[in-house]
Amino acid sequence: MVKTSPILHDAAMNLFPFADYWWFYCGFTVFVLIVLALDLGVFHRNAHEVKFREALAWSVVWVAMAVLFGWLFGKFAEFRFFNDARLLAIPGFDPSVEAHRAMLQYFTGYIVEKALSVDNIFVFVVIFTYFNIPDKYQHRVLFYGIIGALIFRCIFIAVGAALIQYYWVVVLFGVFLILTGIKVILAPEKPLDPEKNPILKFLKRVLPITPQLEGQRFFLRQNGTLMATPLFVALIFIEISDVVFAVDSVPAIYAITKEPMIVFTSNIFAILGLRAMFFLLAGVVHKFRFLKYGLGLVLVFVGLKMVWLNQLFGGHFPIGWSLTIISVLIGSSIAASFLIPPKKES
Repeated sequence: MVKTSPILHDAAMNLFPFADYWWFYCGFTVFVLIVLALDLGVFHRNAHEVKFREALAWSVVWVAMAVLFGWLFGKFAEFRFFNDARLLAIPGFDPSVEAHRAMLQYFTGYIVEKALSVDNIFVFVVIFTYFNIPDKYQHRVLFYGIIGALIFRCIFIAVGAALIQYYWVVVLFGVFLILTGIKVILAPEKPLDPEKNPILKFLKRVLPITPQLEGQRFFLRQNGTLMATPLFVALIFIEISDVVFAVDSVPAIYAITKEPMIVFTSNIFAILGLRAMFFLLAGVVHKFRFLKYGLGLVLVFVGLKMVWLNQLFGGHFPIGWSLTIISVLIGSSIAASFLIPPKKES
């Protein structure tokens, strides 16, 4: 359990104020852009099917980068806290303890976002299957989908940082997450049918769409008319699905920490590894039969943190306990999916 001063919680939003750390945000953004440029321009310059071994290697790389960043972030926070007279003036403030707590918040947020993103994989499989997107073009669609997801997440995080300062918003987010978690647990699974989606109907009405793919192109011009290919339509669906999932995931991570910097970095690293995780798990994700119950319980737990548990523990539920509870819920649901055999249909 990481102990903190109750007085510090009143100033929690000021641990990494944007006015003092704008250069960190800019540097991190430049780093992400460089990584994405290398990904598409060098390692995936030529369209090809991503095999299991390649997906596994990239998954290890992305997770290793996220873990290394988390460790470096803890060291960076400790160095900054020891040299911040404003924070040192807070009674009971311990730079080492608070830096460790910030690092645990990052890892907890990363695990939550990583687990919730598994639901995206289910949707991606349906989208690629429906639009008959060949395996070799799926990485290209996901790449641009990830760029759009990064932009939307930044917007959601910025709006959340402004709203989370109001207690009634915190309670509202918490209640929303609890109800969402209960719905995930109790609601029967319904197959996704893109044909009935109003977005697809709207696109067909306002945008000419080619009946077949044209290589890896999103648009082409036929007889002077600009037309979209099914690859572009699949990309639109990918973007929309991420916006829908962000409505759950961003409030969930704000239940872990109120620091926008931690929310931003953990969210971005979880999204960056989403493509590799898709190619790694797409073929077996249907076997995670009990994962939805684990994710539902995680949403209920983080919702309870916002509306009750934080206040019960003097302003902030112990982050070490949060990390343990979330890891056990997700790990147990995955283990149960493989250990408990499915019922045989008559």
